[in-house]
Parts: sequence; C-alpha cells; structure tokens
Amino acid sequence: MNHFFIGPDQVDGNLARITGSDVNHIVNVLRMETGEELEVSGGNRTWLARILSVERELVTVELVRECESTELPCSVTLLQGLPKGDKLENIIQKSVELGVSKVVPVAMKRCVAKLEEPKKQRAKLARWQAVAESAAKQSRRAVVPEVGAVLQWKEALALAGTFDVLLLPYENAKGMEETRRLLSGIKPGCSIGIVIGPEGGFEDAEVEQMREAGAGVISLGRRILRTETAGPAVLAMLGFCLEP
Repeated sequence: MNHFFIGPDQVDGNLARITGSDVNHIVNVLRMETGEELEVSGGNRTWLARILSVERELVTVELVRECESTELPCSVTLLQGLPKGDKLENIIQKSVELGVSKVVPVAMKRCVAKLEEPKKQRAKLARWQAVAESAAKQSRRAVVPEVGAVLQWKEALALAGTFDVLLLPYENAKGMEETRRLLSGIKPGCSIGIVIGPEGGFEDAEVEQMREAGAGVISLGRRILRTETAGPAVLAMLGFCLEP
C-alpha cells in the first residue's frame, strides 16, 4: 500500500488534499487513478484513503477509515555518535523503520568524522531528513521522525538528562541481566534516550558523565557491534518488549 504524509491544514472532515512532489509521484510514477486506495498519515494518525480526483497539482482523497497505529508506545530518541561517511543515512533509515521518534547526531571525543561548515551541515541535515521521510513511508509510520542538528557533547548531556529512561550500550558492560531488568521496567508513555558511541567507542569519562545524567549502562551481548548496528539493535529490543 502506497503511503503519504499530510499536514493538519490538508484535512477537511473526511477529505484530504495531497500536494507538492507527492502529486507527481502519484500521477506520473505510480500512475494511480480515481478509485484507487492509498494510505495517508498526519498528526500521529493513519487512514486508508480513496482517490476522488486527480489534478495537475492536487490529489483529493476520501478518508475511508482510520488504521491501527504503527507507532511505538514510547517516544525514543537516538543520540548517535557522529559516524564517518554515509553511515548515518543507514542508521537513520533502519532506526525509523524500527520506530525511533528522533535521531540526534552527537560530536563525541572519538568521532572520526569532523563537523563541516554551516552550509554543508544544512545540506546534510536536509538529506538526512529526506532519508527519514522515505523510511517512514516505506515502514507505514504515522509520523516522520525528526533528524536534529549535530550536538556538541555538553549539549547532548543536557538533553540526556530530560528522558525518563536513558540507555547506554557499552562494550565493557558484562552480562545481559541488567539489560533485561531495565528493558522490562519500561512502561508505555515514557520517554527513552539511547546513547550510541562512534566507531572509536566511548571514552571512559563520557560513560561516567552519562551515568551521572541517569544512564543505565547495558550490554547488547558478547559480540562487539558496529556503531551502525547498535542503535537499531536496541530499538528492536524495545519493540519486542513494548509492542502488544
């Protein structure tokens, strides 16, 4: 089922207006016609919709019925140590598919990647957000998760202290007992932060500072995971524990 996002101003009763680049995709790429069905999401809700009319810059659909939510019952923010190359795009894609609410890149001590000048940062942020939107459409999300601008470590520490639950997977953590305990204690409706180190891992001081901010240091098993694997692994665990 093809999936599109709309804003609150595009809904009028049981009708919705699809505009922008999605019109070209519906008309010229998918070649959809009146009477065909698709899904639209907006405001954390998703509907099965039927195309009523197709115009040059507007597709009008009827909202037939609301669909079951595909969102996790908790808000999850991934604080991701800034990786090199295009790894972050893969992290964003997989994390969105697994239910993340927001992805925030963080400049950590052992990051190989370096911050670029503001113009290039803005271009990358737009690209990352486009990756998030594409993944949200593919995975039938009700919302498009936000990708935040790169934070410095002190900014990330301040943000980390705002979550109800803060998890920090660390290769030196031993055994899965603490991981199971913390995950099993998470209740629907709480906010969760996940802190993932870059390719070089965390410095000891960074781990201790996150502990002081309330982080539960956990293991993801006996194997050492790459930075692009760790975040999605935690999200998959959370989905297993939280979803009915």
